[in-house]
Order: sequence, then structure tokens, then C-alpha cells
Amino acid sequence: MLGVGQKFPDFNLKATVDADLKKAFADISLDTYKGKWKVIFFWPKDFTFVCPTEIVGFAKLNKQFQDRDAQVLGCSTDSEFVHLAWRQHHADLKDLPFPMLADIKRELTSALGILDPAAGVAQRATYIVDPDNIIRFVMVTDLNVGRNVDEVLRVLDALQTDELCPCNWQKGQETIHI
Repeated sequence: MLGVGQKFPDFNLKATVDADLKKAFADISLDTYKGKWKVIFFWPKDFTFVCPTEIVGFAKLNKQFQDRDAQVLGCSTDSEFVHLAWRQHHADLKDLPFPMLADIKRELTSALGILDPAAGVAQRATYIVDPDNIIRFVMVTDLNVGRNVDEVLRVLDALQTDELCPCNWQKGQETIHI
């Protein structure tokens, strides 16, 4: 699995960006958000139970990620058409403010090393990638356990200070000065 300090792999994927079929799809690459922080999270499957709770969690905090010049990107190994159907049929997903990437060929999940060997789907992974496309944070949880989106935002805040941050540090608190 690729980890902290390594370059995030280039990708060019179809994405579902809207629930309206006429403007539903776009091509998204790593360069689409050149010079920005990126928060890229993966979920195992559309039309499941834990995954929409996490997607909604990222959607609720999307404005806070944007305020930090970070683009949120969600991704699974489902197709853009499955993403569209899910958005159209799940009330909480209709107005998502970020793209749902379709890694149907499993190229990105394989390059990252997060393709679950037993289930054949993306593991529940989260990456924070800096403006130079270097991985600065990675977290992977069991397929059955949802992540804490507030913690992802807290880590982004800490990384953006470029300072030493103690345990449980929160934005606005003192950092460690040596």
C-alpha cells in the first residue's frame, strides 16, 4: 500500500458530478485540482449501508474542506452509471458537492494497494494529498467500520500548519515550538 511521503498515482477517471443525466458525468484527473490539497476517500460498494453515512459525512463538511483549499473526491470500483443511479435513488446523495470517481478498471485502487484481495473492491481508505501530490495522511479501516470525517478535517488542519501538533490538537490551539 502506498503511504505517507509517496507520490499519489496519476489517474484519469469518469466521475459522476450531478444527479441530472444531462450534466452527470465528467472526466477527472489528478491535474484537475492542480495546486490544491485533495482529500480522496474510497468506499467498497454503492447501494450499501455504511458507505452512504460516510459520503454524507464528507458532504456535510465539504464547505470546511473548501475553506482550507482542499478538494474532496469520493471513489469506488463501481461505474459512473451505478454512482448516478445511487445518487438518483438515495435522497441524501442527490446533491453531493463533490465528484464520485468510478475506478471500474480498478487501476487506481490497485496502484494504491487498497484493492481488497478477498472482496475485490476498494478498501475503506482515506488519503490527504498535498498540492504537490504527495501523500501526507492515509487511513484504512475494516470494510465494516466507517471513518471519522471530523478526524480527517482535524488532520488536514494540522498538516496545513506545517508545525508540530500534539495529540488531539485542534485548529486554533498552540502547536509545539522547539
